[in-house]
Amino acid sequence: MTQDIDFARIAALVGAPARAAMLLALGDGRALPAGELAACAGVSAPTASGHLGALREAGLLEVVQQGRHRYYRLASAQVAALLESLMLVAAQNPARAAPSRVDPLLRAGRTCYSHLAGRLGVALCDALIARDGLRIDDDIARFSTEGIRLLEDFGIDVRALRRQVTSKTCIDWSERRHHLSGPTGMAIYRRCLELGWVRHHLDSRAVSVTAAGTKGFQSAFSLAV
Repeated sequence: MTQDIDFARIAALVGAPARAAMLLALGDGRALPAGELAACAGVSAPTASGHLGALREAGLLEVVQQGRHRYYRLASAQVAALLESLMLVAAQNPARAAPSRVDPLLRAGRTCYSHLAGRLGVALCDALIARDGLRIDDDIARFSTEGIRLLEDFGIDVRALRRQVTSKTCIDWSERRHHLSGPTGMAIYRRCLELGWVRHHLDSRAVSVTAAGTKGFQSAFSLAV
Protein backbone atom coordinates (compact mmCIF):
# COMPACT_ATOMS: atom_id res chain seq x y z
CA MET A 1 0.00 0.00 0.00
CA THR A 2 2.87 2.39 0.78
CA GLN A 3 4.28 1.82 -2.70
CA ASP A 4 0.89 2.67 -4.22
CA ILE A 5 0.82 5.90 -2.23
CA ASP A 6 4.34 6.82 -3.37
CA PHE A 7 3.40 6.09 -6.99
CA ALA A 8 0.33 8.32 -6.74
CA ARG A 9 2.33 11.09 -5.07
CA ILE A 10 5.01 11.07 -7.76
CA ALA A 11 2.38 11.00 -10.52
CA ALA A 12 0.56 13.94 -8.95
CA LEU A 13 3.78 15.94 -8.63
CA VAL A 14 4.80 15.37 -12.25
CA GLY A 15 1.27 15.93 -13.54
CA ALA A 16 0.87 19.52 -12.32
CA PRO A 17 1.45 21.83 -15.34
CA ALA A 18 3.88 24.20 -13.61
CA ARG A 19 5.99 21.38 -12.15
CA ALA A 20 5.89 19.51 -15.46
CA ALA A 21 7.23 22.62 -17.23
CA MET A 22 10.10 22.86 -14.74
CA LEU A 23 11.00 19.19 -15.08
CA LEU A 24 10.95 19.33 -18.88
CA ALA A 25 13.17 22.43 -18.84
CA LEU A 26 15.72 20.33 -16.95
CA GLY A 27 15.33 17.34 -19.25
CA ASP A 28 18.65 17.90 -21.03
CA GLY A 29 20.63 17.42 -17.83
CA ARG A 30 21.39 21.09 -17.18
CA ALA A 31 21.19 22.74 -13.76
CA LEU A 32 19.10 25.92 -13.71
CA PRO A 33 18.36 28.54 -11.02
CA ALA A 34 14.93 28.88 -9.45
CA GLY A 35 14.26 32.20 -11.18
CA GLU A 36 14.75 30.72 -14.63
CA LEU A 37 12.58 27.72 -13.77
CA ALA A 38 9.87 30.07 -12.48
CA ALA A 39 9.92 31.84 -15.85
CA CYS A 40 9.71 28.52 -17.70
CA ALA A 41 6.64 27.59 -15.67
CA GLY A 42 5.07 31.05 -15.78
CA VAL A 43 4.73 31.30 -12.01
CA SER A 44 5.95 33.66 -9.31
CA ALA A 45 9.18 33.10 -7.41
CA PRO A 46 7.43 32.03 -4.16
CA THR A 47 5.21 29.59 -6.07
CA ALA A 48 8.24 28.18 -7.89
CA SER A 49 10.04 27.74 -4.57
CA GLY A 50 7.17 25.64 -3.25
CA HIS A 51 7.09 23.49 -6.36
CA LEU A 52 10.86 22.96 -6.34
CA GLY A 53 10.80 22.02 -2.67
CA ALA A 54 8.13 19.41 -3.28
CA LEU A 55 9.99 17.95 -6.26
CA ARG A 56 13.22 17.83 -4.30
CA GLU A 57 11.53 16.17 -1.30
CA ALA A 58 10.13 13.49 -3.62
CA GLY A 59 13.60 12.72 -4.98
CA LEU A 60 12.91 14.07 -8.47
CA LEU A 61 15.32 17.01 -8.21
CA GLU A 62 18.61 17.72 -6.51
CA VAL A 63 20.30 21.01 -5.67
CA VAL A 64 23.77 22.07 -6.75
CA GLN A 65 25.29 24.81 -4.58
CA GLN A 66 27.82 27.17 -6.18
CA GLY A 67 28.82 29.88 -3.75
CA ARG A 68 25.65 31.68 -2.73
CA HIS A 69 23.75 30.42 -5.76
CA ARG A 70 21.55 27.32 -5.91
CA TYR A 71 20.83 25.40 -9.08
CA TYR A 72 18.34 22.60 -9.62
CA ARG A 73 18.74 19.56 -11.85
CA LEU A 74 17.08 16.19 -12.34
CA ALA A 75 18.08 13.75 -9.63
CA SER A 76 18.89 10.87 -11.98
CA ALA A 77 18.69 9.42 -15.47
CA GLN A 78 15.67 7.45 -14.25
CA VAL A 79 13.75 10.69 -13.74
CA ALA A 80 14.68 11.79 -17.27
CA ALA A 81 13.51 8.43 -18.62
CA LEU A 82 10.21 8.87 -16.77
CA LEU A 83 9.67 12.25 -18.43
CA GLU A 84 10.51 10.91 -21.89
CA SER A 85 8.12 7.99 -21.40
CA LEU A 86 5.33 10.36 -20.44
CA MET A 87 6.08 12.52 -23.48
CA LEU A 88 5.89 9.44 -25.68
CA VAL A 89 2.49 8.47 -24.26
CA ALA A 90 1.25 12.06 -24.64
CA ALA A 91 2.47 12.21 -28.25
CA GLN A 92 0.49 9.06 -29.06
CA ASN A 93 -2.76 10.71 -27.98
CA PRO A 94 -4.28 11.83 -31.31
CA ALA A 95 -6.64 14.25 -29.59
CA ARG A 96 -3.83 16.27 -28.00
CA ALA A 97 -0.44 15.94 -29.67
CA ALA A 98 -0.13 14.98 -33.30
CA PRO A 99 3.51 14.98 -34.51
CA SER A 100 2.79 17.99 -36.76
CA ARG A 101 2.19 20.09 -33.62
CA VAL A 102 5.59 19.39 -32.08
CA ASP A 103 7.93 22.40 -31.99
CA PRO A 104 9.89 22.11 -35.29
CA LEU A 105 13.21 22.97 -33.62
CA LEU A 106 12.77 20.31 -30.93
CA ARG A 107 11.65 17.75 -33.47
CA ALA A 108 14.65 18.42 -35.72
CA GLY A 109 17.16 17.90 -32.93
CA ARG A 110 17.27 18.19 -29.15
CA THR A 111 19.00 16.83 -26.10
CA CYS A 112 17.44 14.16 -23.92
CA TYR A 113 19.41 14.06 -20.64
CA SER A 114 22.75 14.66 -22.40
CA HIS A 115 22.21 12.53 -25.50
CA LEU A 116 20.86 13.41 -28.94
CA ALA A 117 17.18 12.98 -29.72
CA GLY A 118 14.68 14.11 -32.33
CA ARG A 119 15.24 13.51 -36.04
CA LEU A 120 19.00 13.96 -35.61
CA GLY A 121 19.30 11.33 -32.87
CA VAL A 122 17.09 8.86 -34.73
CA ALA A 123 18.93 9.45 -38.02
CA LEU A 124 22.30 8.83 -36.37
CA CYS A 125 21.00 5.54 -34.95
CA ASP A 126 19.65 4.59 -38.40
CA ALA A 127 23.00 5.46 -40.02
CA LEU A 128 24.85 3.11 -37.68
CA ILE A 129 22.36 0.34 -38.46
CA ALA A 130 22.76 0.96 -42.20
CA ARG A 131 26.55 0.64 -41.82
CA ASP A 132 26.08 -2.70 -40.01
CA GLY A 133 27.35 -0.99 -36.89
CA LEU A 134 24.56 -2.06 -34.59
CA ARG A 135 21.23 -3.80 -34.33
CA ILE A 136 18.40 -3.15 -31.90
CA ASP A 137 16.49 -5.93 -30.17
CA ASP A 138 14.01 -5.36 -27.33
CA ASP A 139 15.09 -1.70 -27.02
CA ILE A 140 18.75 -2.69 -26.51
CA ALA A 141 21.39 -1.68 -29.09
CA ARG A 142 24.13 -4.21 -29.71
CA PHE A 143 27.25 -2.89 -31.42
CA SER A 144 29.18 -4.92 -33.96
CA THR A 145 32.94 -4.80 -34.45
CA GLU A 146 32.32 -2.38 -37.31
CA GLY A 147 30.16 -0.15 -35.13
CA ILE A 148 32.80 0.01 -32.41
CA ARG A 149 35.41 0.88 -35.04
CA LEU A 150 33.22 3.67 -36.39
CA LEU A 151 32.85 5.18 -32.93
CA GLU A 152 36.57 4.84 -32.24
CA ASP A 153 37.37 6.62 -35.52
CA PHE A 154 34.89 9.27 -34.44
CA GLY A 155 37.08 9.89 -31.37
CA ILE A 156 35.17 8.08 -28.64
CA ASP A 157 36.91 5.97 -26.00
CA VAL A 158 35.46 2.54 -26.78
CA ARG A 159 37.26 0.43 -24.17
CA ALA A 160 34.13 0.01 -22.06
CA LEU A 161 32.06 -0.69 -25.18
CA ARG A 162 34.41 -3.50 -26.18
CA ARG A 163 33.81 -5.14 -22.82
CA GLN A 164 30.06 -4.58 -22.94
CA VAL A 165 28.86 -4.19 -26.53
CA THR A 166 25.31 -3.16 -25.67
CA SER A 167 23.84 0.28 -25.14
CA LYS A 168 20.55 1.62 -23.91
CA THR A 169 18.07 3.23 -26.28
CA CYS A 170 15.01 5.45 -25.91
CA ILE A 171 11.87 5.48 -28.01
CA ASP A 172 11.93 9.05 -29.30
CA TRP A 173 8.68 10.78 -28.32
CA SER A 174 8.49 12.93 -31.46
CA GLU A 175 9.77 10.38 -34.01
CA ARG A 176 8.50 7.28 -32.17
CA ARG A 177 11.61 5.34 -33.11
CA HIS A 178 14.86 4.52 -31.33
CA HIS A 179 17.73 6.83 -30.52
CA LEU A 180 20.84 5.92 -28.53
CA SER A 181 20.98 6.80 -24.84
CA GLY A 182 23.08 5.73 -21.86
CA PRO A 183 26.85 6.31 -21.69
CA THR A 184 27.36 5.68 -25.42
CA GLY A 185 24.68 8.18 -26.41
CA MET A 186 26.15 10.73 -24.01
CA ALA A 187 29.66 10.17 -25.38
CA ILE A 188 28.44 10.75 -28.95
CA TYR A 189 26.75 14.02 -27.98
CA ARG A 190 29.83 15.26 -26.08
CA ARG A 191 32.02 14.45 -29.07
CA CYS A 192 29.67 16.31 -31.42
CA LEU A 193 29.96 19.35 -29.16
CA GLU A 194 33.77 19.06 -29.03
CA LEU A 195 33.94 18.96 -32.83
CA GLY A 196 31.52 21.85 -33.20
CA TRP A 197 29.10 19.72 -35.18
CA VAL A 198 26.07 20.76 -33.17
CA ARG A 199 25.09 24.00 -31.47
CA HIS A 200 22.94 24.10 -28.34
CA HIS A 201 20.18 26.72 -28.38
CA LEU A 202 20.00 29.06 -25.40
CA ASP A 203 16.99 28.56 -23.12
CA SER A 204 15.93 25.46 -25.03
CA ARG A 205 16.71 21.77 -25.41
CA ALA A 206 16.95 22.25 -29.18
CA VAL A 207 20.24 21.65 -31.00
CA SER A 208 21.13 22.58 -34.57
CA VAL A 209 23.68 21.02 -36.88
CA THR A 210 26.44 23.43 -37.93
CA ALA A 211 28.10 23.64 -41.34
CA ALA A 212 31.01 21.60 -39.96
CA GLY A 213 28.51 19.06 -38.66
CA THR A 214 26.81 18.70 -42.03
CA LYS A 215 30.14 17.71 -43.57
CA GLY A 216 31.25 15.69 -40.55
CA PHE A 217 28.14 13.52 -40.23
CA GLN A 218 28.31 12.76 -43.96
CA SER A 219 31.99 11.84 -43.78
CA ALA A 220 31.94 9.83 -40.55
CA PHE A 221 28.54 8.13 -40.74
CA SER A 222 27.33 8.60 -44.34
CA LEU A 223 24.53 10.64 -42.79
CA ALA A 224 23.02 13.44 -44.85
CA VAL A 225 21.72 16.11 -42.47
